[in-house]
Amino acid sequence: MSNKVVLITGTNSGFGWLTANTLAELGHKVYATMRDTASKNAEKAKALAQVENITVLDVTLTDDASVKNAVDSIIAAEGRIDVLVNNAGFGAAGVAESFTTTDVEEMFGLHVVAYWRLMKAVLPVMRKQADGLIVNISSGAGRFAFPFMTVYSAAKFGLEGLSEGLHYEVKPLGVDVALIQPGAFPTDILHKVRTGSDESVVAGYGALAEIPNQMGSGLAQLFETTKPNPQEVADAVVTLINLPKGERPLRTVVDPSTGYIVEAANEAVQVEYEKTITAFGMGSLLN
Repeated sequence: MSNKVVLITGTNSGFGWLTANTLAELGHKVYATMRDTASKNAEKAKALAQVENITVLDVTLTDDASVKNAVDSIIAAEGRIDVLVNNAGFGAAGVAESFTTTDVEEMFGLHVVAYWRLMKAVLPVMRKQADGLIVNISSGAGRFAFPFMTVYSAAKFGLEGLSEGLHYEVKPLGVDVALIQPGAFPTDILHKVRTGSDESVVAGYGALAEIPNQMGSGLAQLFETTKPNPQEVADAVVTLINLPKGERPLRTVVDPSTGYIVEAANEAVQVEYEKTITAFGMGSLLN
């Protein structure tokens, strides 16, 4: 396995933190991004920066200039970018109607637009190299919209759509695009769950408004029973990197608890999807 130059977003915790450390330990050159490296994330940034093969970059993913500067600096230092892992994110739960337009824009602004901003920034160098891998961390909730996770699921649906179409467009150019669909894992994202800003509508839902709290209790029981390990997501990224170019699957489910339903949906849809792509005269893109 040759060492890669890897750009990872959202490395201050959770999947991003584990992936950065795992890839660095394997000898890859990791550029780990996060915000506020001089303030609230200072300790995390310092800890990562002390790891061999990791360089920490302060990047605001919702800002074009910040992302461009980061990508340009990596190319200037390394001459290439081999892998992008789009991982940054936050959760959202609650009565969907309580989410304002601004709330929804913020959710899509990170999970869809910012992911696209990173993809668009690295694609020119990857196309020039005729080699590259983009890994987008999605969710099982990007395949099914769970009640009271409606806005989060909608954003992940958007990411799935961007990734699926792009997967077939750039594969002939030597660039692979892959989705990882994690289930629920005990990571810091569970402490970053946002609720809707318009609390005035919640009372109108009566007892239904308590369901998100019941979901939290259910997750705690699920974790106790199945003991899912977040390292499995980092390991899935390693697996994708190690696979030969052109042979990487579009979707990888990482969910030891309830992943069977997502896997079943992926398999069933793929069969009909390929028939439709072929019917529209694009069957060559499947090879």
